Amino acid sequence: MKTVLITGCSSGYGLEAARYFHERGWNVIATMRTPRPDFLPRSDRMRVLALDVTNPDSIASALEAAGPIDVLVNNAGIGALGAFEATPMATVRELFETNTFGVMAMTQAVLPQFRERRSGVIVNVTSSVTLARMPLVAPYTATKMAIAGFTASLALELEDFNVKVKIVEPGYGPTTRFTSNGGQRMEGLIPEPYAPFAQRIFAAFAQTTVVTTEHDVAAGVWRAVNDESGQLHFPAGPDAVALSQARLV
Repeated sequence: MKTVLITGCSSGYGLEAARYFHERGWNVIATMRTPRPDFLPRSDRMRVLALDVTNPDSIASALEAAGPIDVLVNNAGIGALGAFEATPMATVRELFETNTFGVMAMTQAVLPQFRERRSGVIVNVTSSVTLARMPLVAPYTATKMAIAGFTASLALELEDFNVKVKIVEPGYGPTTRFTSNGGQRMEGLIPEPYAPFAQRIFAAFAQTTVVTTEHDVAAGVWRAVNDESGQLHFPAGPDAVALSQARLV
């Protein structure tokens, strides 16, 4: 029976992915900064561990408690929506610490066991902001574009060890807690000169009918983990799929 460790399982894509893999018979290690076991099924195949991907000691403790794993899903992430001009550099660094350096740190921490065993899969969850230009998310986009490039390069250097690295690209997920989780971080990021533009963007998003669900992303992660074709990119959700296909035209 295989074991998957998923980061960022307190809500959204990570929570649904933990349920999805558990339903299919896997051992699941669901991690989050503040463990909430009541969010997930009670089962001897479901473990909830504390993990802060920005803290090296937390990473080491979580992986020691987890034991050997077959798959790492780097899903933990934070967002920020606003004009770049008004975004403090401290906020930009906070985004990179979780979305970029946290992914790299988790990946580096599991590589020795994967390399020595000559097997393993790493799935990095990015975003459809890597597939098309989107306004008011410049720093967030930068964090996800960095991981897209990182993953593409890493996949090549790990081929000789039979370790696979994949990218899952979720579309726009209005039912996730992207905005609420970043509420305090985003305060004051739409200054008055940008207000008319921002209002047009928000109005357009409010009218969007083709969106991504948590289930779409969990299914995308499942496909990526079980893929044997060598495919690198896995858009998740109908809007992400459409954006990905448009890039090929």
